[in-house]
Amino acid sequence: MKKQGTVVRWDDQRGFGFIRCNASSQDIFFHIRDCAGGIQPPLNTAVDFEEIHVGGKGPRAMAVRTIQRNAPVPANRSTAQRAPVSPRAPRAAQGKTASREAPAPSLVGIGGLSLVWAVLLVWGVLQHRLPTITLAAAFAINATTFFAYWLDKHAARKGQWRTKEDTLHLFGLAGGWPAARLAQQVLRHKTIKPSFQTTYWVTVWVHLGALCGYLFWERLKPLLNL
Repeated sequence: MKKQGTVVRWDDQRGFGFIRCNASSQDIFFHIRDCAGGIQPPLNTAVDFEEIHVGGKGPRAMAVRTIQRNAPVPANRSTAQRAPVSPRAPRAAQGKTASREAPAPSLVGIGGLSLVWAVLLVWGVLQHRLPTITLAAAFAINATTFFAYWLDKHAARKGQWRTKEDTLHLFGLAGGWPAARLAQQVLRHKTIKPSFQTTYWVTVWVHLGALCGYLFWERLKPLLNL
């Protein structure tokens, strides 16, 4: 049965939420894989859906799709003043729903920090403060971090088991934070949640602080009277 409602709850970790509908006595469960195009409608968004009942577990929404709402026309605006739809515009384009993907984060700031980080690693190896294998390890941890983000994005779209956010942050803390930011930008993943972004930046500064402390500790000792 075709119905309309509003998204009132969403669990980003588990990939499911609930829709409130006036025609139903209880909130209706839906999973990310039940959404059209695998795109999760934001909270408080009006959606239409097909309600089904399976195995006595309560109602479930299928084919969840965001309702496209047209902007109201001012009352003092005559019909003749309304801009006509170009006949050349394809019908599919006229009814196309805007993408719900998160905006890509900027790489400008992280690019400068990544360059400083790379210079510190090379300098540390040349000064024999770090083993040569450090450079290979840095490449490996960044490749692994990007792959972990890709797996989590893929799982989110398919409604499969997700990678824990703590795991993604551990990869960043270990030195994979440049690839983590690149993955966020390329995949448009984990860019909306403020708490995730805050923790991400904490891992960046903790890693850089620990690296600088290790490389320059001997030079800092006299200044600290140690």
